This record gives sequence, C-alpha cells and structure tokens, in this order.
Amino acid sequence: MTLTQIAIEIGSTSPSLNINCLARIMRFLVHKQVFDEMSQSNNGESLYSLNQSSKWLLQDAEQSLVPLVFMRNHPFITSPFQCLSQCVKEGGTAFQKTHGREMFEFASVNPEFNLLFNQGMACTAKITTKAMISEYGGSFDSIGSLVDVGGGTGAAVAEIVKVYPHIEGKNFDLPHVVATAPVYSGVTHVGGDMFKAIPQADAIFMKWIMHDWSDEDCIKILKNCREAIPEKTGKIIIVEVVLQPGGDGPFDKVGLMLDLAMLTHFSGGKERTEVEWKKILEEGGFSSYKIIKIPALQSIIEAYPL
Repeated sequence: MTLTQIAIEIGSTSPSLNINCLARIMRFLVHKQVFDEMSQSNNGESLYSLNQSSKWLLQDAEQSLVPLVFMRNHPFITSPFQCLSQCVKEGGTAFQKTHGREMFEFASVNPEFNLLFNQGMACTAKITTKAMISEYGGSFDSIGSLVDVGGGTGAAVAEIVKVYPHIEGKNFDLPHVVATAPVYSGVTHVGGDMFKAIPQADAIFMKWIMHDWSDEDCIKILKNCREAIPEKTGKIIIVEVVLQPGGDGPFDKVGLMLDLAMLTHFSGGKERTEVEWKKILEEGGFSSYKIIKIPALQSIIEAYPL
C-alpha cells in the first residue's frame, strides 16, 4: 500500500495534509522491521507491506497479538510506570498507588479492565500453548485430568484438550473471571481461590501465574497444588520465564523488561532465575524438577513431589 492508501484506510479526513507525518512514522517502523518498504509504485510513491512481525498485528489472524498490544498500551497498564520512582522511595506498588487497588482486586470491580486483561491473556495463551505442545506434547499422553490454575477464560487448557481429547480439562480461576469464559468442548470452568484449595487432578498446569506473586505466596500456591495431585504420579507443569540476566538470546532482554512490569503492577511479583525457582519449588513440596526450553519467551518447568 502507498502512504495515501494507508492514510485513507486509517480514516484520515485530509490524507494530503498528513502524508509527511505518516511518512516519518512509517520510516521509523520500517527501520524497526515492523513493516517492509518496497519499490516505488507507478506514481513514484513507496509501497509498504506486512512482514513476519506485523502479521502478528492482524486482528482476524488465527494467532494475533492485538489484544495483548491493546492491553499493554492502555493507560490502565502504562500509567502506573509514572509512580515507579515513588515506589523506590516509599515502597508499595505502583499499580495500587495509581488505581487505588491491587491489580486483581481492580479487575474484580472494573469490567472494562477485566475484559481487557482477560483478552490479552487469552491471546498469549493460544500462542504459547501451541509452542509448548510442539516441544512437550507427548508428556500429556499419560494425563487423564488436568487443572489449569489461574487459567483465565480457559484458552490454554482448551488448546491442550483440543489436541489431547482424552484429557478432562478444568479451567480454575476467580469467580468473576470464569463468569465471562466461553464454552469449550472438554473443558469445565471452576470458580475458586487458589490460595484456599485447588481442584483434584492428575496434573496441574500454570502459565504466567507465579510471576504475579511473591515467593511466600508462590509457596502457598505450590503447597495447595501438592495437595491436589497424586503423591506418586502427580506433577505440575509451569510455563514461565526462567531469567538469565547475563544471557544474550532473543528472549533474555524481554524477560528483564517483563520483570520491571511485574515490579510495577504486582506486590511481590517478579520473574525468576533457576536458582529462585528451585528454592520456591522445594519449599512448596516439589523436590524434583526439570526445565524444558520451548520456542517462546517462557520455558516449561516440570516439577514432581517425589
């Protein structure tokens, strides 16, 4: 598309007056490899096209990051960063200082934010789960029942059950979260509190849950997971970032940036190194674990009580 076509498509009322502004924005986005700039069209204008990066930003694509982009760039999420320096001086959580409540409490009383957050998490669940299944899939063969703890609206466990229909899937989250969850074949939505009790199952799945919480809270969650699975054959499947502060891989920088987001939005939330993971797993009742790399920001941490 030409700049003129792009200006018209995005609803510019005076395309000719905004071409220079748009051209400078597109020049930057081409440099950042969000779009490609092609050879000039017949009238001398450059042509711009999607590439592998921008295809993730198509709303109607099967795998789209649009809901996550909307969530991460909404003032609900971005404005707390303005209070981060205040937290360094005074303590506390930037999200709470900005909105008057901790994030999950805020979501329970603000339907707009609840929807925004759940949609953002659902889109990443689909993408990450596909990457996980590609590297870890065979490990689900022996699982008869699986609880997704903190599963949001159920997108992740639904993807797993779709590939492994023999699994009885349970999506477990707070009542106000599962109240808006869609119907998925093979998945039962269960409302509750993971700090009190977790539904029984052969195995437990948790994606991007532990990084929201302090070590003390994570240990409480892990102990409840330990009570919910068989002593000899049970396991938990954790999909989380394993930080490598000195690493130079494509996801290492993103993991450190995400750690700052956890610092800003959650009380005690953080990304963890393998040493930190080992500590909370052992204190939570899981003496054995292994880390499996997948083609995603997160890794799989498979942990066992024995």
